Amino acid sequence: MEKFKTHTGVAAALLRSNVDTDAIIPSREMKTVSKTGLSAGLFAGWRYLDAAARTPNPEFILNRPEQRGSTILLSGLNFGCGSSREHAVWALQEYGIRAIVAPSFGAIFAGNCVRNGILPVVLPEAQITELAESVAAAPQRRQLTIDLEECQLTDASGSCYAFSLPQSQREMLLKGLDPIALTLKACALIDAFQARDRIARPWIYLD
Repeated sequence: MEKFKTHTGVAAALLRSNVDTDAIIPSREMKTVSKTGLSAGLFAGWRYLDAAARTPNPEFILNRPEQRGSTILLSGLNFGCGSSREHAVWALQEYGIRAIVAPSFGAIFAGNCVRNGILPVVLPEAQITELAESVAAAPQRRQLTIDLEECQLTDASGSCYAFSLPQSQREMLLKGLDPIALTLKACALIDAFQARDRIARPWIYLD
């Protein structure tokens, strides 16, 4: 998993509340069980006039020329609500989204973000509106910078917005540790347990 320490990028304002996982990746777009091949279906119901033909909707925020290469999403309350499908985060990650800024998130979705290298930033709705207004005129020039070590988001004018993240999640992102890598950090403890357990319960081991 890619580490997240400091990221500067183009921000896209999708200021809608209750953007659920079916809007992020409709079920008809989930044609693979792997983490790849999903980005084309990201926001398919909004992004395309005809999803089957992949006809772009020129009005959708990510399709606008000035939003080319967007890596930060600004959105509304309860982003990522709905089902627990991890495909929603995989689609965002493959598209290139590194951070999502919203007043609140679906709990499972936020956890899935951290496990896949996407930073979920919680800020008050009024501050997100300020950020959206700040970048709207020239998204390519008025990029946002997110510093996870300082837990601070800065806009192009230098205005700073503080946020917080549980320490365990912050460590996972800063060190690029997915759940498997996090478990492997405890290899010595796991090996020690198994050694003791082989003595205490030898009958459960085949070798």
